[in-house]
Amino acid sequence: EVQLVESGGGLVQAGGSLRLSCAASGFTFDDYAIGWFRQAPGKEREGVSCISNMAASTYYRDSVKGRFTISRDNAKNTVYLQMNNLIPEDTAVYYCAAGSSCLVERYSYWGQGTQVTVSS
Repeated sequence: EVQLVESGGGLVQAGGSLRLSCAASGFTFDDYAIGWFRQAPGKEREGVSCISNMAASTYYRDSVKGRFTISRDNAKNTVYLQMNNLIPEDTAVYYCAAGSSCLVERYSYWGQGTQVTVSS
């Protein structure tokens, strides 16, 4: 059974940090790029960051560049999203997803999401 399980969300004050984890099972993890997405209430889902299968390439949306860092540990089948200097606009449900490439927005597997709430 394919699973992507996000964890690490929570409530944090503006300026604080969180580290999200995405633990994968049921597929060949290092064949897949992993993306992080988020969806705030009343808004469309947006891509936040992506890391290629062997971590050679990473991508970030402009609003998180310099604050978020994506990484992966293929030995642990886990991708991380370190989020620093959080702002209220980062409040959303964060999802991870597995796809063939960060450059092709077609993702095969999705997690259930973890809530991140940033208070001002």
